[in-house]
Amino acid sequence: MLIRELVVRVPNRVGLLADIANLLAEKGINIIAVYGSAGGELAEIHLITDAQLYAREALEGAEYPVDQEEVILLELPHRPGFLRRVTEALRRHGVDIRYLYATAPAWSEKSLVVLSCDNNGKALDLLRER
Repeated sequence: MLIRELVVRVPNRVGLLADIANLLAEKGINIIAVYGSAGGELAEIHLITDAQLYAREALEGAEYPVDQEEVILLELPHRPGFLRRVTEALRRHGVDIRYLYATAPAWSEKSLVVLSCDNNGKALDLLRER
């Protein structure tokens, strides 16, 4: 499915992610997926929560600048080869993956994959065919 993830880009500092996680927890907002990176002095936090509108309002209320980016959210079987099938299908059709993050706990039968492509609509159409 296509969704909009929240993206916070701010100066990097120790405890940034802890502060964001605490803010959302205090509002009763569950983080479903998170990706964080820091390059030099800037940090970038990507968030998918169970309440995106409320999460955005909470972050903006705490003076975090929030952008939204369209991403594809996939739930795949947690078995060897499923990520390969997805990425190979996209490659065959010339769809470039900009970034991807995923989780697959050993005890679960499902994995959660978040990806952003140069053409998310085309990618989603291709993946629906699988």
